[in-house]
Amino acid sequence: MATKKAGGASKNGRDSNPKHLGIKVSPGGSARVGSVLVRQRGSDVLAGKNVSMGKDHTLFAIKDGVVSISYKRLVHFDNSVIKKKVMSVVPS
Repeated sequence: MATKKAGGASKNGRDSNPKHLGIKVSPGGSARVGSVLVRQRGSDVLAGKNVSMGKDHTLFAIKDGVVSISYKRLVHFDNSVIKKKVMSVVPS
């Protein structure tokens, strides 16, 4: 009898590195120019005033100020209504 299991028999021995997604500066916090506010996959949070979106949908501040979140109603082609978060930076 074998004393070790045959190599290559495990089918779930893989894992990916963490991507560290989410909100980095919470509402009410202060943001500097260029500071990352949200890392996301897709545009879950939209860019508002004084906020810009990178090519990987990362939101970052383009002016110094205080972070705020509001909501926006969007209507799709099939007339379904969804609420989206809009992140803004209010200059202080």
